Amino acid sequence: MKNYWLDTHLYPFEPHHIVCNGHRYHYVDTGTGPVLLFVHGTPSWSFEFRTAIQQLSSSYRCIAVDHIGFGLSDKPEQYAYSLDNHVANLKQLMDELHIASFTVIAHDFGGPIGLRLACSMPERVQHIILANTWCFSAEHEPEFKKLRRVLKSPLLPFLYRQLNFSARFLLPAAFGNKKHLTAAIHKHYTAPFSRASERNGTLAFAKSLLHDQRWFAETGEQCAVLRDKRVLLLWGMKDSFITPKYADKLMQMFPHAERIYYPEAGHFVFEEKGEEVSREILKFLSS
Repeated sequence: MKNYWLDTHLYPFEPHHIVCNGHRYHYVDTGTGPVLLFVHGTPSWSFEFRTAIQQLSSSYRCIAVDHIGFGLSDKPEQYAYSLDNHVANLKQLMDELHIASFTVIAHDFGGPIGLRLACSMPERVQHIILANTWCFSAEHEPEFKKLRRVLKSPLLPFLYRQLNFSARFLLPAAFGNKKHLTAAIHKHYTAPFSRASERNGTLAFAKSLLHDQRWFAETGEQCAVLRDKRVLLLWGMKDSFITPKYADKLMQMFPHAERIYYPEAGHFVFEEKGEEVSREILKFLSS
């Protein structure tokens, strides 16, 4: 199906698909060299990594997925949008492409999903690059206790399904400098969810915050098998959703990680600081 809203100048990548549980799973696969696996969160898709992919694909093979329910992948109305299924789809892709080693680059929900995958195959993981994410329980954090009341609200499904709340309202609020979110770019985050029936993936991630804190805690515990990996943290310091204290918690998990902080950037650091982030990744990978 043609996506007439897609600007191929902004996103100039050939589409690729595999079938996961009967649904088309879209991914970018471009460049040659060591594999970089990009894993997005919500309400995002591989589009957020476009600058990094274009900068890095001259030296690396860049693979960037769209979770089922997001981007150019299928968005079934009836589907088990569980974290385990997202991990399983990612693993299926890596197996079908016969990827023997890779660096995981993950943002937002892509962090726990990508790290869970990495924990299941640590022998294949070369490096880990994380941006504004987490992989531990947040249930005792004061901001989560406040958020829990919102997540339990019966209005939440209406907001997400009928108003496209995550892409239309939460995403802009997450930018440190909104000049980076032009109307054309914002359209590429709202248009994939053009119908209410296509918005269950974003709703599922919101519900996951309420119901999957134990899963996040388990993922953090499993990350012990990754402690000898080189880790880079890229952090937008104006993120009001996943605040800098989460970077501090990740530093406790990976005490030898390198850190690059962007004081003026918000949650979507690959959008706001795409070229700078790409240079830092190149420097990290080549050092």
